[in-house]
Amino acid sequence: MSKLETNQVDPSTGTTLTLGTSGDTIAIPSGVTIANSGTATGFGGANTPAFEARNTGTQTGVSDDVWTKMTLNSETYDTDNAFDSTTNYRFTPQTAGKYFFYTKSSLQVSSYNDLRNGNIKFYKNGSEVDFTTSRFTLYGNTTGGTGASPFAAATIDMNGSSDYVEVYFKINGLNSTNQSAEYNLFGGYKIIT
Repeated sequence: MSKLETNQVDPSTGTTLTLGTSGDTIAIPSGVTIANSGTATGFGGANTPAFEARNTGTQTGVSDDVWTKMTLNSETYDTDNAFDSTTNYRFTPQTAGKYFFYTKSSLQVSSYNDLRNGNIKFYKNGSEVDFTTSRFTLYGNTTGGTGASPFAAATIDMNGSSDYVEVYFKINGLNSTNQSAEYNLFGGYKIIT
């Protein structure tokens, strides 16, 4: 093994410098720092597509004990325009891979001690995603609370062409009147694998 010591290596022609050939391994020893002042490409990856959406008001008129789609009409960011914030309130990435999703809401009833429980979960292509339901149970026999703030997170595999993910919630009240959801939030991003 020979050792080359120099302060700079430039290509003899053109503007591309190639280290090694196909099948070679370039070893970088422990403790070495790689400083980049230029543009880095081909390293790691980006956590995109990515989005975060929320509602600008309160979702009212919610039926008792029925799974209801979360409405999210405002986007904090949407790197690939993959979230529909006007019609379907769903994320449809056009890049295949595993995605991490998170969601939360504040589920409310108007009367004190009227809320029995609140649930939130993910749906993929119109069907419930197993093991993603978050449930807050607030009642004993006949008393409950006025609000619950469930949070759910999941990693879901997406095909990059037609798969989509939505969020649904359910409120169960003793008298089932004046139920609403506010502070709705739904976000996600592609995991670098």
